[in-house]
Amino acid sequence: MKKLLLTATAAVAMMATSCGSMMQSGTATGNTGLGDLLGGVLGSVVNANSAQGLLDMVIGYVKIDQQALIGTWYYSGPGCAFTSENLLSKAGGTVAAANVKEKLKTAYDGIGVSSQNTQFTFTADGQFSAKIKGIPFSGTYTYDPSSGALQLKTMLVSSTAYITRTSSGLALTFESKKLVTLLQTAAALSGNSILQTVGNMSKDIDGVRVGFEMSK
Repeated sequence: MKKLLLTATAAVAMMATSCGSMMQSGTATGNTGLGDLLGGVLGSVVNANSAQGLLDMVIGYVKIDQQALIGTWYYSGPGCAFTSENLLSKAGGTVAAANVKEKLKTAYDGIGVSSQNTQFTFTADGQFSAKIKGIPFSGTYTYDPSSGALQLKTMLVSSTAYITRTSSGLALTFESKKLVTLLQTAAALSGNSILQTVGNMSKDIDGVRVGFEMSK
């Protein structure tokens, strides 16, 4: 976070210096040139502020208590998270996240995942129910706010998910192969090339977790 803010500060300083030089040399003409320069400065500041939203994608960076999970959450789009700030930076941050979400959206659209048929409900007594592509399953959960780890247990399988904050709610993400297992079960698919691509995401991008962005 500090590195991102320092970068923005340096950008502002450089833009201010350039502005002064251009005004002295007469290369800046009228309000349009000055407006462009100020727009660049403001853009740098906005990008620095948006770093907070990027860090929200780091698992465990924002502590979300269990009470915040209670209720019914509906699929709103593909989700991804990273296991550490260093891995987020190494992967390329925003660009990597956008690429991951694009691949996920292709997979979800291909098997028919939507807000109408995909949801999770968590209760205060540690019970959960869910639907993925309309296929229901339920069980118990335990949640560790310090790590963001969410243990889901049903009669047949157990899986670890991770909770991170988004601008519209939260993201529920998994190690990519675990997500593929859920999707294959829900969609009755196996060997699907799109899902194989999703399964390889952990290999392609170190420390990425993939799943669903959810909103109430």
